[in-house]
Amino acid sequence: MPVSQKTWGNKRFIAAIAAMVLLIVASNILVQHPINEWLTWGALTYPITFLVTDLINRADGPKVARRVVYVGFGVAAVVSIILAGPRIALASVTAFMAAQLLDVKIFDQLRVGSWWRAPLVSTTAASALDTALFFSLAFYGTSVPWTTLLVGDFLVKVVIALAMLGPFRLLMTPSAAKG
Repeated sequence: MPVSQKTWGNKRFIAAIAAMVLLIVASNILVQHPINEWLTWGALTYPITFLVTDLINRADGPKVARRVVYVGFGVAAVVSIILAGPRIALASVTAFMAAQLLDVKIFDQLRVGSWWRAPLVSTTAASALDTALFFSLAFYGTSVPWTTLLVGDFLVKVVIALAMLGPFRLLMTPSAAKG
């Protein structure tokens, strides 16, 4: 028996929320472990949240994408407070909400046209906001070299945004690929 469009949409919605929570919590733990003075391990995982948001936005529209952001935010906030500490969790959820909602808005405005433009522009703009908010809230006034981490993190996010264009194109739903 074929899976109905609504059932497939619900499974995609639940998978997107699960991916968001996993990526956010992992990133909140990993951001506390530097690779060097310019980069933390969290810089390698968090940018994938924008791929999740953009795929949902492309397939199901901005309303569903915002629901994924809100639900993912709520669950990840609670888990992050426990596993990463209150300051990291607060910085993360603040930056996450602002950046992801900006991503949804820009992506929706650019959805018509070249398939790569919406995910690249929305992810880059949202990454800049996310990075500035997160690092200033999480590490200002500490001994962590947050300004150098901010620069390194943002550069990695841009590189990952470019790298995620291939998976984005491959994972787009067939009907969404036309628009």
